[in-house]
Amino acid sequence: MSADFKDLGAELSNWGRWGPDDQLGTLNLIGPQHVCAAAAEVASGKVFQLSIPVGKDGPQSGMGGRLNPVHLMSMQPQDWDPHGLQVSDDWIIMPLQSGTQWDGLSHIGYDNKLYNGYAADDVSTRCGARRLAVDAMTDRIVGRGVLLDIARLHGTDWLAAGTAVTPADLEAAERAQGVTVGEADFLLVRTGWRTRFLAEGRDGWMSGEPGLNLDCARWLHQRAVAAVGSDNWGIEVMPSGIDGAIMPVHCVLIRDMGMPLAEILDLEALAQDCVADGRWSFLFVAPPLHISNAVGSPVTPIAIK
Repeated sequence: MSADFKDLGAELSNWGRWGPDDQLGTLNLIGPQHVCAAAAEVASGKVFQLSIPVGKDGPQSGMGGRLNPVHLMSMQPQDWDPHGLQVSDDWIIMPLQSGTQWDGLSHIGYDNKLYNGYAADDVSTRCGARRLAVDAMTDRIVGRGVLLDIARLHGTDWLAAGTAVTPADLEAAERAQGVTVGEADFLLVRTGWRTRFLAEGRDGWMSGEPGLNLDCARWLHQRAVAAVGSDNWGIEVMPSGIDGAIMPVHCVLIRDMGMPLAEILDLEALAQDCVADGRWSFLFVAPPLHISNAVGSPVTPIAIK
């Protein structure tokens, strides 16, 4: 079973779809008409930021070398002549993928290939990502967002680790919420895993998670979704349920389809407001930082209703 995801990846591959030099993947689906339609989603002017705090109390436990951010002051307030000016400066030291983040298209490969057939060695410890760097996306993460609340669908505060979210779940949530995920949309999936972190802390939070199963890749492809995000740390269900396969959904979405992933979102306030007003779609704006040669980036996504 370990190779099954590769067969699916070949079926859903977008390699060459937008040309041999493409570095944007499914973000190519977003046209000016989609951005204009997304702007029309704004009715009340309510703004929701969807990121977790950047700081020492984040979810990281050292797995894979990812630590929580370290915040240091480099200048304390002091009186400067001639008129008592006071200045403070600070530093932050952090893995780029330690909190709310985008996974860029150079983040995942297999069989020595990245998205669109680029070589895996286009990413190196010396130079970073020579191709498919996350800063190619800085002006492309604007469009219609749709929130599907799978935890609410199942009547729970959070889904248990290892719970697979299926295409049937996504479609049941659409029906329950009266919304449809369409072409060039940004799909946000609430599993309640952020709620679990707030209630119980980081212990065990990264040892498994609820999330999308591999069947969702075909669903996302058929719906022509631009990108997907979730309130968990890795988008997909952990463990994967596929013998010998580590992060198969990442492999198919990023490497084969060219779809960036937004992880560790805070969807709580947005979900509560969507329940209150019955509107589950919104303008979504979430550019990564303009970091050269990076494979991922911190982000503070914004939803505007």
